[in-house]
Amino acid sequence: MNTPNAAAEHRLDHISPRDKAEILAQALPYIRKFHGKTIVIKYGGNAMTDPGLQQDFAEDVVLLKLVGLNPVVVHGGGPQIDEALARVGKKGTFVQGMRVTDAETMEVVEWVLAGQVQQDIVGLINAAGGKAVGLTGRDGGLIRARKMKMVDLKDPTIEHDVGQVGEIESIDPSVVKALQDDQFIPVISPLGFGKDNENYNINADVVAGKLAEVLKAEKLMMLTNTPGVLDKDGRLLTNLTAREIDALFADGTISGGMLPKIGSALDAARNGVNAVHIIDGRVPHAMLLEVLTDSAYGTMIRSH
Repeated sequence: MNTPNAAAEHRLDHISPRDKAEILAQALPYIRKFHGKTIVIKYGGNAMTDPGLQQDFAEDVVLLKLVGLNPVVVHGGGPQIDEALARVGKKGTFVQGMRVTDAETMEVVEWVLAGQVQQDIVGLINAAGGKAVGLTGRDGGLIRARKMKMVDLKDPTIEHDVGQVGEIESIDPSVVKALQDDQFIPVISPLGFGKDNENYNINADVVAGKLAEVLKAEKLMMLTNTPGVLDKDGRLLTNLTAREIDALFADGTISGGMLPKIGSALDAARNGVNAVHIIDGRVPHAMLLEVLTDSAYGTMIRSH
């Protein structure tokens, strides 16, 4: 952040100083509008595994913090978990987009998410000039969970046992608020605990959505490996209401891994989060462009 890397310099050297000033000036109304507001960011996909995009993400988070917004990062780790499971000779299985988590898988999930992935993100943000702190759902009693009952989408009489996969019972955001007030950037692993102190793996999109609601966030940003929500012909839908999304569920336009993502986005939009953005994490600095400019780099879901 303080010393831009050579690649970043090279990307900007074709822009005249006057144009650079224009770009910065355009961000001003957005900085003013969102100053002091919380933005929950779900970080996953390519943005999380490509070194250049990792750097861009970290710089974006630090810049948002410096201009007076309060970013809170919730991360996933699907590819990293699959890699770690393969190393111990296990193959991940999924039911309706959710990872089946037996006791052995849970151990792997915990050390990958709370150990490797979370600490990588904390390190990246700190290297970019921020002050990041890693949390799991256990820290400060942040995420209370219970075993998820997963009903079959086609036959509601069938219930799938997906192991130690949790659904959120309650979120106590006091630890997050305390960190924010002290200029720290919380980085949260989607792990919760139950009433008997048992561990639960929770879908990161669900955690991000719920956290955005509880923190009364201005925005929920979900970085994905897609341009956003696409229609049947593959065209990007940039602006959707809750009602329009229900229709896309019904006709099968939204399916697979997008189900939990959009479901969480919709819940958040309905429960007080002003706007939910599903953005393309493969675009360098997509998050900054989405928050501080007029350009759309994904799908925005409005509450009504």
